[in-house]
Amino acid sequence: MKSTVITVTTGRTEVVQDITEQCAAFVREACGGGDGLLNVFVPHATAGLAVMELGARSDDDLLAALRDLLPADDRWRHAHGSRGHGRSHVMPAMIAPYATIPVIDGELALGTWQSVAFVDLNVDNPDRQVRLSFLREG
Repeated sequence: MKSTVITVTTGRTEVVQDITEQCAAFVREACGGGDGLLNVFVPHATAGLAVMELGARSDDDLLAALRDLLPADDRWRHAHGSRGHGRSHVMPAMIAPYATIPVIDGELALGTWQSVAFVDLNVDNPDRQVRLSFLREG
């Protein structure tokens, strides 16, 4: 298994950020054109990963849906940091902090419109890490 950590800078806003190219670049380097699995993992209690269409405002729709489901208000018992911070700790139960993507002939086997998205509602931490691990077949 080969593994690396990439940094994702989100700024101080809620974000759905495309990390597909960083994943693809790591796979190209790590696998040498073979088959296997890419595991993407966010070692944070307040962020997640989604495999979804990006660029057609689906990312905006996801953030809007999360705002509806997890409002940034004072209802949260986990209440440190910015207003509504507790919702960020609930989000990974809905948007998992991991994804596994097949790799075929050295390429991510994503569907035509699929991308790997880093999802973060936590406006208190502008710099995040994502661990990429490639497990080779055989």
